[in-house]
Amino acid sequence: MKTTNEFLAGLGLRPDETAIPASPKRFPDGAQYRIEIPSIENPECLAAAIEEARHLEVTVHRVSQGSGIMLLTDRELAEMARLAREARIELSLFTGPRAGYDATPQPLTPAGKVIGGGLRGGSQLAYAVEDVRRACAAGVRGVLVADLGLLWVIREMKKSGELPADLVVKVSILLSVPNPATARVVEDLGAGTINVSPDLGLTQLSGLRAAVGAPLDIYVEVPDNFGGYIRTYEVPEMIRVASPVYVKLGLRNAPDIYPAGQHLQATALGMSRERVRRARIVMEHLRRYAPGAVMSQPGAAGLAIPV
Repeated sequence: MKTTNEFLAGLGLRPDETAIPASPKRFPDGAQYRIEIPSIENPECLAAAIEEARHLEVTVHRVSQGSGIMLLTDRELAEMARLAREARIELSLFTGPRAGYDATPQPLTPAGKVIGGGLRGGSQLAYAVEDVRRACAAGVRGVLVADLGLLWVIREMKKSGELPADLVVKVSILLSVPNPATARVVEDLGAGTINVSPDLGLTQLSGLRAAVGAPLDIYVEVPDNFGGYIRTYEVPEMIRVASPVYVKLGLRNAPDIYPAGQHLQATALGMSRERVRRARIVMEHLRRYAPGAVMSQPGAAGLAIPV
């Protein structure tokens, strides 16, 4: 992009935010970025994403799920763990049930949507812990949470040996982090990887990075219900100023399929494959504009690959 920027400078124009410092922080293997494919809801979707990644020569480091552990049968849970383990991919499954699944209309109201990922009452907290225990028993080592209290409880359970010490806790976009202080709080509570608000600019991302060491999960294509941004051209600078980052590919113009199931399977499969194709576009973009950016290799250190 240097040639374009120089030409624009000759016209008295310059790009925005050109003086942001580079992040010196890295993943345990020394890499700056990894690729995450979200909304992989069941074994068939995971198999399709893996197949598409091989076909398009896309390195996928993590897949995440949104419907919840509770909506997988024992066979499906074991199969997802097996597929991810064999592909050396981190598998991060969402806890449930959340407020959006409870017997209350509040999360469905305009003002109440912000609580949709929270846990209502002590019973839902206990149910969520049971979801985590069940996933860990199946070999899963990555879970997605959207409740601060659950985040703290999981940290305490890991300390006491009730949950595996190598369990990686990912903060969901439903608990998206908008500022450095909040990032510090969730990291202190046990977040191993932090989903930031998808509308943050490069300066704001740099501020979050300075505050914490945990990887930042950054949507570069954002689902419609979270804003619908497509920020492909910003990815090289996102990696430079905020590494280590998970480059996360959502999908525009796609329905919200949570909770997924066989009644939505064709849509879920198509969306899974298309997210991988979007990742291919981002990888080609990085080869053009940031050939020096370092990506983790498959099965890299620190990935929550099922055991």
